[in-house]
Amino acid sequence: MPLSYVLINVEPGSEEEIMRAIIQIPNVKECHRLYGRFDMIARLEAESVDKVKQVVTLTIGRIQGVRFTTTTIVVE
Repeated sequence: MPLSYVLINVEPGSEEEIMRAIIQIPNVKECHRLYGRFDMIARLEAESVDKVKQVVTLTIGRIQGVRFTTTTIVVE
């Protein structure tokens, strides 16, 4: 089961609303706010890499206020 971390950059002022939406996504296990280039990080578990891609592009990426994401997949 692939484990991935999704770094998320959002529109200023939309952090709380976006975080509430992200933690409702079934494959998202954790979501935290960050300081720095990215505004939050989400830990995502899915049954396949294709499912990770689907969740990131079709769900997280379509939340209003999400500017861009960077996805990392854990190899070990």
